[in-house]
Amino acid sequence: MFDSIWYDTLNKPFLNPPAEIFKPVWIILYITIFISLILYTKQRNSNIKGYIFFIIQLVLNLIWVPLFFGMHNIAAALADIILLDIFLLLTIKEFYKVSKMAALFLVPYFLWILFALYLNFSILINNS
Repeated sequence: MFDSIWYDTLNKPFLNPPAEIFKPVWIILYITIFISLILYTKQRNSNIKGYIFFIIQLVLNLIWVPLFFGMHNIAAALADIILLDIFLLLTIKEFYKVSKMAALFLVPYFLWILFALYLNFSILINNS
């Protein structure tokens, strides 16, 4: 799925991290995402809205890789990551109502996705 030859040819922004950074960062983030979901689920007052937002943002997260690396559709990936940011923020808001700790575990993920939005946008601009 990861087309490194295509990706290597792209004009990337100055703040683009080395490729070997992404895998360990995502491992840590997926752990924090899972912990957040467990903390939310353990609360008796967790609600369906929080689960819906969580599932939507997770699906948007999973769609980004095939859009960007599989289809080489940088613009569609950008649209996806904008929606991901919105639904992740909605998830954090809903989780916060039930468990502040569950919401806090999603903050590093949100910050990384904001950074990924910057990278995606910059790559789109630099390669148009």
